[in-house]
Amino acid sequence: MSIEENKATARRFPLEIANQGKVELLDELTAPAAVDHQVPPGWPPTVESTKKLVTMLRAAFPDLEYTIEFEVAEGDKVMQRLTGRGTMKGELMGMPPTGKHAVWTESHIMRFANGKVVEHWGNVDQVGMMQQLGLMPSPG
Repeated sequence: MSIEENKATARRFPLEIANQGKVELLDELTAPAAVDHQVPPGWPPTVESTKKLVTMLRAAFPDLEYTIEFEVAEGDKVMQRLTGRGTMKGELMGMPPTGKHAVWTESHIMRFANGKVVEHWGNVDQVGMMQQLGLMPSPG
């Protein structure tokens, strides 16, 4: 697959899977043995865990929305810088809903083989998100 095709596939993750909750697309866009390095500690790094994570995030943030700020692709990898936003109306990893709105940044790297994601790494500004939600004190 071309770099442009990989970028088009990568865009579907935040825009369709996360924003619209279409977790069934993970079966189409990822290889069965894909490894997700971003799932919470203790979870297996599988596509099923990715589905569970997206479902959990959408339950906590029913208005969850990601915007792609930019993307870079080289070889078999696509990197995206995202802005996430949402209002916490449901529980998140045992934390009660706060009703507060937060905006945070994320960076994701996806490795492709034969047009499908085979590996994913993600970095989320969870501290900034938690501070905005009132679940963690801000410095000072």
